[in-house]
Amino acid sequence: MIRVTLHSQGECITGFEVTGHAGYAEAGQDIVCAAVSILTTTCANALETVAGVKPMVKAKEGHMLLALPNGSGRDAQVILRTMRQGLRDLSQEYSRYLLLNEL
Repeated sequence: MIRVTLHSQGECITGFEVTGHAGYAEAGQDIVCAAVSILTTTCANALETVAGVKPMVKAKEGHMLLALPNGSGRDAQVILRTMRQGLRDLSQEYSRYLLLNEL
């Protein structure tokens, strides 16, 4: 199972952590892992290239941690909320393979 934890302060998302593997299908065929990877990686990249924010990112096989610097701005929040919506949709459809925690 993939576990995603979104960290917030008030209404602002301040970062997230992703751990595990979905186990929906074999490696290379797992659409849940692929979807989560695409959402989180695109979010991390867009924070830098679109919002102009340099997040702290640590990533290795089966784990990703992202934290925003203070004062990251509106564009960063739009990107993070878009990722959150995608993860919410996935967790509803594939609840056996993805657990989303919002703190």
